[in-house]
Amino acid sequence: MSGGRRFLVLLAAVALLAATGTLAVLHAAGQARGARADGPPVRAGTVTLGAQPDGPRLVFRSMTWGPDRDELASVPLRHPDDTRTAASAPTCLRFHAAAGTGICLQAVYGLVQDGYRAVVLDAALHEVRHYDLAGIPTRARVSPSGHLVAWTVFLSGDSYAGGSFSTRTSVLDTRTWTLQENLEDDAVTLDGAPYRSPDVNVWGVTFADDERFYATVATGGRTYLAAGDVTRRTLTTVHGNVECPSLSPDGTRIAYKKRVPGLPDDAPWRLYVLDLRTMAESATAEQRDVDDQALWLDGRTLAYALPGDDGTDVWSVPADGSGAPALLVHAALAPAVVR
Repeated sequence: MSGGRRFLVLLAAVALLAATGTLAVLHAAGQARGARADGPPVRAGTVTLGAQPDGPRLVFRSMTWGPDRDELASVPLRHPDDTRTAASAPTCLRFHAAAGTGICLQAVYGLVQDGYRAVVLDAALHEVRHYDLAGIPTRARVSPSGHLVAWTVFLSGDSYAGGSFSTRTSVLDTRTWTLQENLEDDAVTLDGAPYRSPDVNVWGVTFADDERFYATVATGGRTYLAAGDVTRRTLTTVHGNVECPSLSPDGTRIAYKKRVPGLPDDAPWRLYVLDLRTMAESATAEQRDVDDQALWLDGRTLAYALPGDDGTDVWSVPADGSGAPALLVHAALAPAVVR
């Protein structure tokens, strides 16, 4: 075969490959559009973390398959089944917000290596600063004032269900940009006595104010609710068998995951509420396994994620043990109430 003919054959092959690739992309795009059309109604628009003149809104990571997946979306808190408004950026794996400050834990895809980072957002969802993460994002919280931000990542393992995992939890002051990289460096008091052990893990921060917080401390195969102090760098255990705490708006109760004896090892948790004044525990009406850090929608109602057709849905249940669980937002994760 002559050189000219070989060149023409090569050119035709390249053209065929390009056409095939184009058809594949168009087919995938068509599938994505179909998935979007079958999911919750979505419109492009502005999502803000600032004051909401029309009433509180729920802002969350959209789990709808298609072009809106992982974007931040919002719906009216009073009408969560309304058409959701989606912002084209940023995309987040975990998210939380308060007082005009947001924290977005996201995946970063590079030419050489992929990774994760924590992005601090302003009220308009613009990046203020970002920090590289050492592991897989799992929890995020902002203090009520918006001044403190916390996040937890898995350093090893990817589930709280087993015992073979390691976490790192960081707290950032957005006023000074002082970063406390690892709460495990804090002085731990366990059952009233100073405690040190290389197996200590800390995760799931929930803030009371700009100094006090609660978190889970795990050691020796047990978990504890610990009261933390940002300034003194201390963690003091106050109750056992508490994971992923969430403080009520009035600061008197903790919603949390409790390991219940007799449940399967891979689905061991039920959603409970602890009264911090009496240390009395009460179960919610949710009887399914809840592997999430619940959110207080108000002083009476909890929201949390459960597996769904698109990955996760957000459900709600009364905090006092009454009522029954109800689907709040389909195809959603990591909600925050923005008022």
